[in-house]
Amino acid sequence: MFVTTCGRTNQNVIDKAHEAADLLSIAYIPREKRSIRHHMEKTDDDCLVIGKERLELHTREGEGEPFFFHPNSASFRIKRLMRGEKDPLIEAADLKEGMSFLDCTLGLASDSIIASHIVGEEGSVTGIEANKFIAHIVHQGLQEWNSPLSALNRAMKRINVLNGHFDGELKKLRDDAFDVVYIDPMFEEALTDSHGINPIRQWASYTGVTKEGIEEAKRVAKKRVVLKEHYQSPLFEELGFEVIKRPSAKFHFGVIRL
Repeated sequence: MFVTTCGRTNQNVIDKAHEAADLLSIAYIPREKRSIRHHMEKTDDDCLVIGKERLELHTREGEGEPFFFHPNSASFRIKRLMRGEKDPLIEAADLKEGMSFLDCTLGLASDSIIASHIVGEEGSVTGIEANKFIAHIVHQGLQEWNSPLSALNRAMKRINVLNGHFDGELKKLRDDAFDVVYIDPMFEEALTDSHGINPIRQWASYTGVTKEGIEEAKRVAKKRVVLKEHYQSPLFEELGFEVIKRPSAKFHFGVIRL
């Protein structure tokens, strides 16, 4: 991985690129009017592009869309909650204002944004992301994204982002550190018709959920551990989760009440 800037750059963007290179311990390559593809082929590396509006991850392996931060489904989910409708995750987690929520598999942070909206300023939300480049982009995006929906902006800015594999990060935490611990492993195959998360798939960690990991989650959680999995997944029964079935949904939530 190396970092460069957008084509039409300025000193502020160049400074941000240098900062990202130092923070992520990767090389900075000046753009010099060359294409991103040119630099990737020359270095045989993937590329983090610092732009004026957003950060992007480009892969040398294909021609697909780059990965960049966007709130994905969080915006319309918050609007539904504001209308008094229910959200399946919030129901499964029994999340309330002032509670603490640990998202072990942050990704684009859509679920963490919804959790942050519910727990409010008195609560706390922390997300763990395995890929350090995704973690960097999502952290920046959560702080800088400007939506016309002020509730969304406030929710995003309250989220704390950690980089690491959740099984290892859980071991660092004290007992009962969070009210709810949530695990949503990346599925090998897409389960929805939305293309919003497709660009993240090539960068995602597909580390499986283990019994040891769930035991750590139970130790860290004060009230509930919540697992999102395919509706046919054997993990719910194997790991002791009570399944909250959702008619016609391709995934269910499993809950361990503590």
